[in-house]
Amino acid sequence: MILRAAKITDAKDIYKLIEFYANKGEMLHRSLNAIYEDIQEFIVIQFSNNIIGCGALHISWEDLAEIRSLAIAKQYQKNGFGKQIVERLQISAKLLNVRKIFTLTFKPNFFIKLGYSIITKESLPHKIWSECVNCYLFPDCGEIALSKSISI
Repeated sequence: MILRAAKITDAKDIYKLIEFYANKGEMLHRSLNAIYEDIQEFIVIQFSNNIIGCGALHISWEDLAEIRSLAIAKQYQKNGFGKQIVERLQISAKLLNVRKIFTLTFKPNFFIKLGYSIITKESLPHKIWSECVNCYLFPDCGEIALSKSISI
């Protein structure tokens, strides 16, 4: 297993992972174009030349970042790979002097186990909603907002 920064050549595999869960209603869709544009935000887990996990850290504001697009291939779940990705993204946030990380998810229990707390969506800055307003599920997508403070 290799945990590394994503490369342009990983974009289609990242897209397939996200689409698998988005089609099941377990996460939101991301276009292939958006993944290419944001490829520098992604990290992946590679196993035998296959991408089996991904996640991204998106800077939202001066001291706020979002963990998004976290997905682990079904056959590799329950092995701690999601936790490894989140921990690596938290390290990246800390290195950038980000003080608070949030996520919007349909699976809040995973993040609660990692020390995140449920918050109201209204407590997040309006800037984060710039992508949400274009989503077909807006304004009631059902995602739960969680956050965690990072000590720098």
